[in-house]
Amino acid sequence: MRGGLSAQRTKCADCLDKVNWTRKLTQNFSPKTHQHIHFQADLMRPPGIETVFETLGKAKDLIKHGRERLEQTTKTSSSRLCSYAERVATLMDRSKSQGDSQPSSPTDNINLGPSANPNAKPTDFDFLKIIGKGSFGKVLLAKRKSDGRFYAVKVLQKKSILKKKEQNHIMAERNVLLKNVKHPFLVGLHYSFQTKEKLYFVLDYVNGGELFFHLQRERCFCEPRARFYAAEMASAVGYLHSLNIIYRDLKPENILLDCQGHVVLTDFGLCKEGMEPEETTSTFCGTPEYLAPEVLKKQPYDRTVDWWCLGAVLYEMLFGLPPFYSRDVSQMYDNILHKPLQIQGTKTIAACDILQGLLHKDQKKRLGAKTDFLEIKNHVFFSPINWDDLYSKRITPPFDPKVAGPADLRHFDPEFTQEAVSSSIIRTPDFATSSCSATDAFLGFSYAPNDED
Repeated sequence: MRGGLSAQRTKCADCLDKVNWTRKLTQNFSPKTHQHIHFQADLMRPPGIETVFETLGKAKDLIKHGRERLEQTTKTSSSRLCSYAERVATLMDRSKSQGDSQPSSPTDNINLGPSANPNAKPTDFDFLKIIGKGSFGKVLLAKRKSDGRFYAVKVLQKKSILKKKEQNHIMAERNVLLKNVKHPFLVGLHYSFQTKEKLYFVLDYVNGGELFFHLQRERCFCEPRARFYAAEMASAVGYLHSLNIIYRDLKPENILLDCQGHVVLTDFGLCKEGMEPEETTSTFCGTPEYLAPEVLKKQPYDRTVDWWCLGAVLYEMLFGLPPFYSRDVSQMYDNILHKPLQIQGTKTIAACDILQGLLHKDQKKRLGAKTDFLEIKNHVFFSPINWDDLYSKRITPPFDPKVAGPADLRHFDPEFTQEAVSSSIIRTPDFATSSCSATDAFLGFSYAPNDED
């Protein structure tokens, strides 16, 4: 979700119910709204489509256009991002056997066990401000009445999730969140609960702003600052890999800064669990600017897909744009697949080398392909980093967000924070007015650790 947790995935429902069709790019596609995609399709570029690729030499114009996503994100949340396909019937059959998981129908149950925190309820909180929005709901700054502690509460509408058949991914996000609580650079889930209409994630409140917010304001970062953020991201991704989880959606909108300036990764809806070091998957998902070549080619991919994303984000931090960016998405895909990496300016040899390694188009030769995170941390680019001190937060961040306290919302979009909080956030409807299937589909969602009150 923008402003808090990144926007939810979208699908092209109009296309998916047809057999013979040609997927078309949204004409008014905003290149930096970062709508997720989660379907399998051929990426062959149809004839007659003109490209509007502009080189990095025209970075000023591209940045102006690209950064318009900050204002357009909520306005285009319902827009659909589609790729091209010719053999749709074949691909639809193939997706049933090759996809990570198949969405349940609205009447299917996802039973992950009994609720561990059945007494939690919305009225336990004072919901103060909206700090983010997405396709399925909102993120709110909330103060727990019992102890006055502040949290970011992600409130999702069950009907919206069921309509888009995304309940499996919501439950997967919850499962991943349960494993993140011991790492300093991953957002922590304190507990979750549900009413008959809504799901609630009670998360760490992080108010230093999205990395995207700061990039939009400053255009790019100096190398030491970019190295610090990249090191904390790599530490978090490496930890996920140690749990056999691949992240698949590293991007500036999913990277928050805490009140001290440390990185916090959020939004685990595209994570894939059970990925042993030699395991591969083939689901086409992610965010256009950061998709690895093997994902675009529908080849089986492994953990190195995350190191490609790290390289793309590092490149954007240093140069102001993703490495193969184009306003035309089909051209951008072609750039990712075929265009050599261009590194301009006066960057150090170490910075150029790690970018070449992380953004190698052959996943088997990519930096991290041999020993995963160990290979990343031992690269000369990170030689100034003491990894033990980094993990323990003993390194002073290069940027201080200067937040005065939990109520300081300067790093959140005013479009969200100035909106009134609806009373429906805390309303608990009677059973008779709720959907039984919506309730059944999220059995086992609620969670609380033993030390939560």
